[in-house]
Amino acid sequence: MVDSLLLGVEGIKKTILHGGTSEIPKFTTGSKVTFHFRTMLCNDDRTVLDDSKKVGVPMEVVFGNMFKLDVWETLLRSMRIGEVSEFWCDIIHTGLYPMVAKSLRRIAVGKDPVDWHIHTCGMANMFAFHTLGYDDLDELQKEPQPLIFVLELLKVQQPSEYHRESWAMNDEERLKAVPVLHGQGNKLYKQGRFEEATNKYKEAILCIKNIQSKEKAWEAPWLKLEKMANTLTLNYCQCLLRMQEYYEVIEHTSDIINQHPGVMKAFYLRGKAHMEVWNEAEAKADFHRVLDLDPEKWLFYSQTPSYLVQRGKVMMVRFGE
Repeated sequence: MVDSLLLGVEGIKKTILHGGTSEIPKFTTGSKVTFHFRTMLCNDDRTVLDDSKKVGVPMEVVFGNMFKLDVWETLLRSMRIGEVSEFWCDIIHTGLYPMVAKSLRRIAVGKDPVDWHIHTCGMANMFAFHTLGYDDLDELQKEPQPLIFVLELLKVQQPSEYHRESWAMNDEERLKAVPVLHGQGNKLYKQGRFEEATNKYKEAILCIKNIQSKEKAWEAPWLKLEKMANTLTLNYCQCLLRMQEYYEVIEHTSDIINQHPGVMKAFYLRGKAHMEVWNEAEAKADFHRVLDLDPEKWLFYSQTPSYLVQRGKVMMVRFGE
């Protein structure tokens, strides 16, 4: 049964493959919708691009949360629980699908959908590297075309019916969650639960980066968020040091230093990481930079062995005895 009038949206045709139960659910801002999807090309073979059932995990979106492929909200609003429908969508609705599919494929194999510590957005990275990392998505990116989505609506939960993780929050809720996650991370760090602390810090950073992506770079609101993110990233690095992930510490602190060369703690933590991997010259250079930035707080003894001292307490020891 073709039912394009039900949607009332240009460039969409709907075919119900299996009827659902009861009335169409109430979809409000904050509703969490769980569904399976299959994406196909509009060719003779109906080539399948993605299929959540093959992955074994259904898709979840929160309505009103600015999901990149907003046409899915439009499609789901026409469905009943248990319904399976096929939607033909013109290219006016499918242009961003390659970017969305890249994120979904990374999640499916246990990777982060984005590299959170990189300071450029996903779109900028795409143009920088000229590829999404998947040949079929690259081809679709170069030549956008209509797509077919087969959706099966499994569940609709109202905001009060589920625990809202940070990805499901709006910007105001994310901003309120940041100090809570920061405090939880600090508590876990003091308890020696470093891996759990990193998860809290990372979730807080993701909240900030999501909000920051909507601000104009280097203007006051953006810089305020950047300072918050850097503080959390350095806490994250302190955990990594305790977990002996020294090269990752060097990577993250270098990102901060390249953008903000006056952040003393970034040099200090990078110096510690360099020392642990026996990069003596790099470590000494970082510790000297710490002294330049805050000479009243630090003392540095350059003899062998070398020491960095804070208020009489030896903080770092030694290079080559």
